[in-house]
Amino acid sequence: MSADWLAPLIAQLAAGQDVVLITVARTQGSVPREAGASMLVGRERTALTIGGGHLEWQAIAHARRRLASGGSRPEIERYSLGARLGQCCGGVVWLLFENIPAAALPEWQARQAAVENGASLQRRLDHHARASEWTAKAGEKGIRLDGGPTNWQFTQDVTADRFPVWIFGAGHVAQALVRQLPPLGAAITWIDSRDEAFANIDTGGFDTRIADMPESEVASAPAGTFFIVMTHSHAQDFALCEAIYRRHDFAYFGLIGSHSKRASFERRLLDRGLARQRLGELTCPIGIPGIVGKQPAAIALAVAAEILQIHHARQLLGQVARPRLLDRLVRPFQPE
Repeated sequence: MSADWLAPLIAQLAAGQDVVLITVARTQGSVPREAGASMLVGRERTALTIGGGHLEWQAIAHARRRLASGGSRPEIERYSLGARLGQCCGGVVWLLFENIPAAALPEWQARQAAVENGASLQRRLDHHARASEWTAKAGEKGIRLDGGPTNWQFTQDVTADRFPVWIFGAGHVAQALVRQLPPLGAAITWIDSRDEAFANIDTGGFDTRIADMPESEVASAPAGTFFIVMTHSHAQDFALCEAIYRRHDFAYFGLIGSHSKRASFERRLLDRGLARQRLGELTCPIGIPGIVGKQPAAIALAVAAEILQIHHARQLLGQVARPRLLDRLVRPFQPE
C-alpha cells in the first residue's frame, strides 16, 4: 500500500500536533476509496482523504473526539454508505482509527527514511494493542482485516510505491507536467542540457540533472521507466530516441511533437537500422485523445492522464517493463 501519508504525518508531528491516522481497513461493494487509503486528522487541520462526503465528515468528527479524550486505543468503526449516512454508494467501509502523539516523531522519521530507501514495512495490530507494531518486510504488498468492530486483527504492508518517470527537457510543458505527476505516484528524474534550464524553478523533490549529452543518461534509468522526450532541440530529441530504442524494458516512450515530426523521425530511425515492428513502441503525439488545447497545462494534463492509465494497467496486469502500444487518435496540439 502507498506510503503517501508519511510525509504529511511527519510534518504535523514536527509542528507539535497529535494526529489521528485513519485507514480504510476493509471495503465491501461500491465505496469511494480503496482499502489502504488514509487520511490524517489533527485538532485544527486535516490531510489527504478517505473519499469525502458525509463519511469523511463523520470520520473527522470521531477522530477529533479521540484527540480531545486522549490516550484512546486503536479502534475499528463500520460505516454503511446508505441513505442514513447521506451517501448513495451502497457499500460498506471499515475504518481504523489510531492516535499518534507528536512525541513519536523520531520513530516516524526513521520509518519514512526506511521506506524512501526502498524498504517495505508491515503494520500489525489488534483490538488488544495500544499502538501498531511496525516491522521491516521484503517486497510485501497487501492489507487485511479479520474480525469485527470489537474483536479484530489488522495487517498492512506499506511501501513507497512510486514509478520512475524520466523527462528530458525543461520547457513550459515539462514544467507543467512535473507538477502534475508526483501526486499520482511518479518519481521524477528531470534532465536538460542547458546550464540555466532549472534557474528560478522550484525543483524540490525532483532528481534534476544538467548533461551536455542527455542521451548518455538513458542507460542508467531503471527497468520500467516512463521516458518523455520534450527538449528544445530536434537533434537532441532524435539522439534521445535512438538511445531509448536501444532498450527493450521501458514502460512508455513518448515524444512531444506532430504526426509529421513522427514520420520524419521514423524514416531516419529505419535508415539507421531500427526494426520496423518497433516503431509502434513510440508514442508521438503524446497525451490521451480528446484534449485539444494548446496551452502547456492542457498538454501536460493529457500526458499525465496517459501515463497514469498505463501505470494502472501495468499494476493490474502485473506486466513488468513491457512497452505500451497506443492508438493515434486526436491528441493535444504540439509544436513541430
